Amino acid sequence: MKVTSSIPPIYGARSWRSSFSPIRSLSPESLTRYLDAFHMGNLRPAAMLWDAIERRDDVLQAVATKRKKSVSRLQWDILTTDNSNEARLQRTALKFFYNTMKCVNAVDGNERGGFSLLVRQMMDAVGKKYAVHEIVYKLHGECRIPDVDKPLLSAEFRFVPLEFFENSSGRLRFTVKDSDREGIALEDGAWLTTVGDGLMESCSIAYLFKHLPLRDWLVYCERNGMPGIKCITDAFPGTSQWEEAKKAVESFGAEFNAIVSAGSDLQAVDLGARGELPYPGLVERMDRAMAALWCGSDLSTLSRSSAIGASLQSSERNSIESEDAAMISETLNAQVDTFVLAHLFGNAPVRAYLRLRPTAQDEMIRDLEVYERLAKLGVSLPENDLRERFGISLPENDRDDLQHSAA
Repeated sequence: MKVTSSIPPIYGARSWRSSFSPIRSLSPESLTRYLDAFHMGNLRPAAMLWDAIERRDDVLQAVATKRKKSVSRLQWDILTTDNSNEARLQRTALKFFYNTMKCVNAVDGNERGGFSLLVRQMMDAVGKKYAVHEIVYKLHGECRIPDVDKPLLSAEFRFVPLEFFENSSGRLRFTVKDSDREGIALEDGAWLTTVGDGLMESCSIAYLFKHLPLRDWLVYCERNGMPGIKCITDAFPGTSQWEEAKKAVESFGAEFNAIVSAGSDLQAVDLGARGELPYPGLVERMDRAMAALWCGSDLSTLSRSSAIGASLQSSERNSIESEDAAMISETLNAQVDTFVLAHLFGNAPVRAYLRLRPTAQDEMIRDLEVYERLAKLGVSLPENDLRERFGISLPENDRDDLQHSAA
């Protein structure tokens, strides 16, 4: 069990890595190289690109932040597989662990928090495929539970950006220098690795095809947003009157201006587009694509509102939230809960686990109606299954049957 950090300090790493800016000269060719390198195990270029895109694109930042925070706000419980005394002791140990844990960003020491911040950082895997935390445990010698002669555990989870890892061997390894071809293997129990959908691969493509037309649209506006200025004067070129007229024309600030003698013929060159410009439609299409990837359907906040659309969007949002909550819960169960309980209880079967409670109230109400009808028909319902479905933890006292608790 690791009680001190085993990785070199990386608080100043941002300074020497800042020389590489993948977004500055982003093109279809460079994006293809970054994505290919990511799948070959070189994660750094794509990870840095995705981080910059997520921070700079207005639509992407909004939908990604909303999805991450929706899960980080969920309530959590420690549930048990049975009503035994061992399950109660394990529940007490895990409840203490998650109530006392801390979370910090290993690069930005100003980012500190607790369980909510941990979940939000783990949700970074939804975009970047992986999110990694180093776990530094702390023993509380003054805090013990009955029948277990070992101090309770808490921990500090240190979020390490994905750019510090490589995946050439099929397992993430920590790297300090850019020149490192192989990193340091991640010890089981000392690291938390969250694996998600990796939506930023598609979003980076949408970002590129959004900002290319945005750039062209801006150039079009600069060139055609103001009318040209044409001045006709009786003065001869080179005279003081001609120069005064020239200064007057230039003072208007238009990109296209001209001064001609009386009787001269100057033909206008119209650079304006006929009909609807193609840029707005393509930009909107890419915005909708990014919103759809994160929100689950094209009935995003950018879509036209309607009663049916709002209902479908709400259902889709609840489904995504439930999936995200399950991903976070199962990751912590497999990599943290089992390690903490093994340290305290040895090889005893795992009887307690953390579970995030999604807010899909409509589905829970429907399930409750089904269970009530089954109970009236005399169908036996396992108590722990009911507790897990509705997020009902064991009570603190010994009177733990559902019927008495309901009363």
